[in-house]
Amino acid sequence: MAASNKIKVFIVDDSAVVRQVLQAVLQRDPAIEVIGVAPDPLFALQRMKLGTWPDVLVLDVEMPRMDGITFLKQLMIEHPLPVVICSTLTEKGAQTTLDALAAGAVAVVTKPRVGLKDFLLEQTAEFGQTIKAAARARTANLGAARRMPDAVAAPPSPAPLAAAHVLRDTTEKVIAMGMSTGGTVALERVLTQLPATLPGIAVVQHMPEKFTAAFAARLDQLCALTVREARDGERLLPGCVLIAPGGRHMQLRRSGAQYHVEVRDGPPVNRHRPSVDVLFRSVAQCAGRNALGIILTGMGDDGARGLKDMRDAGARTVAQDEASSVVFGMPKEAIRLGAADRVLALGDVPGAMIDFGRG
Repeated sequence: MAASNKIKVFIVDDSAVVRQVLQAVLQRDPAIEVIGVAPDPLFALQRMKLGTWPDVLVLDVEMPRMDGITFLKQLMIEHPLPVVICSTLTEKGAQTTLDALAAGAVAVVTKPRVGLKDFLLEQTAEFGQTIKAAARARTANLGAARRMPDAVAAPPSPAPLAAAHVLRDTTEKVIAMGMSTGGTVALERVLTQLPATLPGIAVVQHMPEKFTAAFAARLDQLCALTVREARDGERLLPGCVLIAPGGRHMQLRRSGAQYHVEVRDGPPVNRHRPSVDVLFRSVAQCAGRNALGIILTGMGDDGARGLKDMRDAGARTVAQDEASSVVFGMPKEAIRLGAADRVLALGDVPGAMIDFGRG
């Protein structure tokens, strides 16, 4: 691949060792070129302004002179570009990184405190895919999601949906949602528009371990709905959002007329744990036409086949449109498979969920 066609990456981290390892790992991919490194955001900004702006910025969070989040917010105003957070996983760091995602970061790569080189070498292919997905991300849509109105107008009547053909002996409804790259901001913008009277919502967002608890806590503070990280055996109640824990699959189960979630270990599905497909397929089996499935922005195809299973079981299904997606991978594949009854802009998703709850 010619140098001009390579994805240009700039690395900002206060550790010289981290910069060296990240650069070596990324440049093993012939499609990626590291065009610069810097020990802090101010030096990075100076270098980028005088040289070439990268296609993707790899950014640490805790650094001298200016922290990564402050820099990220400034960057997204002055010169928006795809940013991948590379952060150490601690409880505090998880919350800090969630703040960075809310500020406009596209993705997160978890950075261990020890064994960094071995870890990154093992994750070379996945890290490269993250950089490539970030390079394709529409950073303008991250900002557009944050600028969505705080209140939802009365939603228009939806187009006729596919006829339900699976009978169920309960009328309790459930909503299942799946997303990946760009999904943290998208999910926040959707959930903050919803009333507390909605059916129970089960969510799979591709996130590492320890991040989902902090992510759920953040959303719980912002939403009328109750949001928390799911616990094995927990009942999915109306007005409640359960988010699959990072590193574990979540499935829906029914006991009588009530829905519960199972949180389980297991091998990755579609390279992910939790997997959207695992959730969606379980919803198809136990909820059928009493369910609404929604697939939002994300890289890859996880969830597309599961959403098709939901539609075949009589569920209503929605895929986010290309124009409002940060990465149009998962929704695109779902649409290609014929899994989506409706293709909606992100701003129209809350209205569809409210309409489903009323119907």
